[in-house]
Amino acid sequence: MTREILLTNDDSYTAPGLTVIAQFLRRYGNVLSVAPRFHQSAKSMALTMEEPLYLTKYAEFEAEEDKGSLECWHMNGTPADCAKMMANMCIERKIVPDLFVSGVNHGSNASTAALYSGTLGANKEGCLYGIPSIGLSIDTHAEDCDFSGVLHYAPKILEQMFEVPPVLQTYLNVNFPNLPADQIKGIRFAHQGNGRWEKEFEKSVNGRGREFYWMVGQFVDYETKTTAGEADHILLSQGYITIVPHKLDNTNYTEKERLSRLWKL
Repeated sequence: MTREILLTNDDSYTAPGLTVIAQFLRRYGNVLSVAPRFHQSAKSMALTMEEPLYLTKYAEFEAEEDKGSLECWHMNGTPADCAKMMANMCIERKIVPDLFVSGVNHGSNASTAALYSGTLGANKEGCLYGIPSIGLSIDTHAEDCDFSGVLHYAPKILEQMFEVPPVLQTYLNVNFPNLPADQIKGIRFAHQGNGRWEKEFEKSVNGRGREFYWMVGQFVDYETKTTAGEADHILLSQGYITIVPHKLDNTNYTEKERLSRLWKL
């Protein structure tokens, strides 16, 4: 049976990470890709509500003996817009997607970067439509980075995912170290690391004397000693590929029960 695979990213349709993974995924089935026309990092699940969206096909590859087809579009929207567009295209075409992939993102989405990530925002949309979803990121912003680790280990991860998919309402956040395949230590399941960015703004003055700010920031690690060994950003820095299962349901059920007992409402 030929699988139907959906693909997007947040670095735009011109990003090398998207091109590399699009061709790679053809070994598993037909690939439909709708990616942002422009760079959309840190857009999370933002949607475009106040301007029209334009969908443009820019490439198409027919199926071959050992490869599925590849249909490539770009759109002037966010990653979540692109995910919604693909889901609706599948409904119109009466296609049931088997896999939703977002990436390969240029830059880590470990720790609290996951909260802002447009890459993972698209995965959340895939989850909402009941599609097994996975986000792939590499720990460098360089466009000419070495994807050998991704191409070497992604088959093992995807084949396991096809065999044992995550439960509904759960997507996988996978981060690859910026290392050649033969230097990667292995694959580890992890939890979302604890940290935040501080000193986030750099102030400048324009030619007319008006102050303005660039967002820069320094990541500060708040992981405790007892949990650091399982934190994704720490394992990633040690040379491991990390996999973190994320849930759409953000309810803290333990705290819900505790507060419902203690608050006098």
